[in-house]
Amino acid sequence: MKLTFVGGASTVTGSCYYIEVGKFKFLVECGMHQGNGSDELNRTPFPFNPAELDFIFITHSHIDHSGLLPKAVREGFSGKVISTAATRDLLDPMLYDSASIQESDSVWVTKKAMRTGREPVQPLYTTEDVEKVLPLFDVKDYDRIYHLGPGVKYRFLDAGHILGSASLEIWYQDSSSEKKIVFSGDIGKKGNPIIKDPSAPDVADYIVMESTYGNRSHKPLNESINELVSAIKTTFRRGGNVYIPSFAVGRAQDLLYILNNLVRQERLYRIDVYLDSPLAEEVTRVYVAHPECFDDEARRLFTTRQSDTSIRLHFVRTAEESMKLNRLKSGNIIIAGSGMCEGGRIKHHLKHNLWRSECSVIFVGYQAKGTLGRKIVDGAKAVTVLGEEVVVRASIYTINGFSAHAGREGLIEWLSEFDNSPTIFIVHGEDDAAESFSELIKEKHPSFTTRRPRNGEIVEI
Repeated sequence: MKLTFVGGASTVTGSCYYIEVGKFKFLVECGMHQGNGSDELNRTPFPFNPAELDFIFITHSHIDHSGLLPKAVREGFSGKVISTAATRDLLDPMLYDSASIQESDSVWVTKKAMRTGREPVQPLYTTEDVEKVLPLFDVKDYDRIYHLGPGVKYRFLDAGHILGSASLEIWYQDSSSEKKIVFSGDIGKKGNPIIKDPSAPDVADYIVMESTYGNRSHKPLNESINELVSAIKTTFRRGGNVYIPSFAVGRAQDLLYILNNLVRQERLYRIDVYLDSPLAEEVTRVYVAHPECFDDEARRLFTTRQSDTSIRLHFVRTAEESMKLNRLKSGNIIIAGSGMCEGGRIKHHLKHNLWRSECSVIFVGYQAKGTLGRKIVDGAKAVTVLGEEVVVRASIYTINGFSAHAGREGLIEWLSEFDNSPTIFIVHGEDDAAESFSELIKEKHPSFTTRRPRNGEIVEI
């Protein structure tokens, strides 16, 4: 097997691994790059011919693992996209949303370019490209072994990260013996709201392992919920609103679930929560349609009739409705995308409210280097939002216990399920996180071999 680390090997975005084994050529992940310089990276030609690919495996629906699927189709891919059913259903609205952003951004950039005599800028891909992706999906169940063809078989295991997320086992023939490589996908932490805890294989020859939080631990969920309650009450006493940048998939649904429970437990009064993301609304409906992915507690809650002891949830659909939220001065929670403040409606809310000292911004997810969210979290006194400089006077909270990712203890616990001594390729983490996790593996499992590949590196295994 020849494995090429196309993307995600030294960053937390753009995951993509190109595999050649036997007569097959396929990808595991086809992710979009995010953060500074991402547009140029996303427009860089693939180091393979997409028309020659037989399959693309997608472990879960987050755009940094799936967002270049329409580009691959645009450039000739016509094979199967293999995922779980929930991942496929989530990617329907998500890829259309991504294409819409590409199209609107290209219009805006083209206007600027033509004023200076430069050429128009084409979108990375369009909604028409997405229409060609969706019929290619071939959905598979968890825990069943499927055969790709001679000498290659695979299985999805529940990764416990978001709805439909999976780790991927691939068995392949190496001369006369069978070998197995495992792609961890993004590993969830135990006790995540709504979905089941992660499962792990028990043996592998090679593991391609994420390390997003390889250098840090998460606070226990209960502590994070206490912090959330305190931040909300403090903000409301000051006469402000709470703004929560949130990924439309996973984090938004977890927050709604937690806030609803807090009202039911009378730790918060019946508050108004505005979900300012048409995508998050569609994703929430997909969540409700897949109870097979829920843990027992979530299944009970979702089958219980809503009552007066619930949040007052408002879905904000149009841009005009979103703009009206800026007239709300206090006592409201606004959840809007994107999670790293790189796009979406949260940027408009930050422009109008980041300077208001009575308001708060609560970050509940990872902020990659170079993103607007990371600049705010790192203590910037002023930031540029939608072309304007805005001072940061709002209270800034970072509550990392809501992350859908496992912390370093959870990652090492997942690895501890392996009974043999695999070689581990550490990916999907910034350099300090990947290096710290590599050292932790050596300490806890000295018989394991670790490697830190770089983007573009090719290995024979």
